[in-house]
Amino acid sequence: MDRSELQIKPKGNCRWNLVGLGLVLAAAVGLVGPCRADSWQLFAQSRQAMGTAFTIYLYASDAGQAAAYFEAAFEEIERLDEALSNYRASSELSRINGLAAREPVVTDPEVLQLLERALDYSRRSDGAFDITVGPLMRAWGFFRGQGRYPAADELARARASVGWRHVALDAKARTVRFLVPGVELDLGAIGKGYAVDCVVALLREMGVKSALVDAGSSTIYAIGAPPGKPGWNVRVPQPGNRLQAISAVVLRDTSLSTSGSYEKFFRLNGRAYCHIMDPRTGQPVQAMLQTTVIAPQATDSDALSTAMFVMGPTAGRRLLKSVPGSGAFWVLGDPQSPRTAGWQWPGHDCGIERADCGRDTPAASQAASRWRKGTRNQR
Repeated sequence: MDRSELQIKPKGNCRWNLVGLGLVLAAAVGLVGPCRADSWQLFAQSRQAMGTAFTIYLYASDAGQAAAYFEAAFEEIERLDEALSNYRASSELSRINGLAAREPVVTDPEVLQLLERALDYSRRSDGAFDITVGPLMRAWGFFRGQGRYPAADELARARASVGWRHVALDAKARTVRFLVPGVELDLGAIGKGYAVDCVVALLREMGVKSALVDAGSSTIYAIGAPPGKPGWNVRVPQPGNRLQAISAVVLRDTSLSTSGSYEKFFRLNGRAYCHIMDPRTGQPVQAMLQTTVIAPQATDSDALSTAMFVMGPTAGRRLLKSVPGSGAFWVLGDPQSPRTAGWQWPGHDCGIERADCGRDTPAASQAASRWRKGTRNQR
């Protein structure tokens, strides 16, 4: 496979510290294959953070230069994980979750701005995107690693504490306050995208011209292009089958995020329940397999891929029209009879479900046709 090609899988103001980069050991970097164009070589490094693996591919003149880039980038990711994680008791987000139901909590300007951005997406999506969805995830058992259907009273309690309107921000005082008890913030649907944007800004500041920043293979950003190429080739996999692509796009100075129903789900009485909730109903989203969004920034594509999963193509297009440079590709229905829909997806008319589909790539059209034939043959 071409080293500039990556297959993905489903889901502001940044600060960094450049001190001590010259002390990084070159041995920390691994060369990816014999890829070389003039004096530039392709390097890659991966580390665990934010509950997933962050991988960075970049072109540099030598291993020492690449090591400096990697160390700065992963230090930035760790800084953000320490601030935004709801699994770390010492994080800023955990401090807010522990206090904001009792009193207004003064927070870091960066955290406040990210919360403002998240709540703005909640408003614009009519609540389809909501960072207070944590109690619903817990009620449905996804925080325990094994889903279950909640009792009616448990679900009612969870729904009472879920809702973006229960979060009050005061930009002037720089405070966060919860208006009802039980509210908790979870930035999992936007935080990794924000971290990618921060790393992209940092690498550009350091002079990187060509790189791909990958957060768990569900949100990525392409800086520039590999030498001699128009961009980074990215394949979007079929739902539940990462070995087969349903679409392929070329990214350059833009981001792409995917959300899928097959990453976490459980079955009950023959019905599948995925981990992506519709905060407005308190139920897992049904009849949606996968959504992929392209947007100028990873923070936006990360949030939008979740919003598009909940909203679907018709309502989703209305939101996407307010985000210049965005596009989306949906896979709906069930694995036995999937259908696709697109809006401003790079390429030509897809020719699949023309009533729903906007612009699509020939690769996506052909892959979707093969996939649909294959699933029919399996029945």
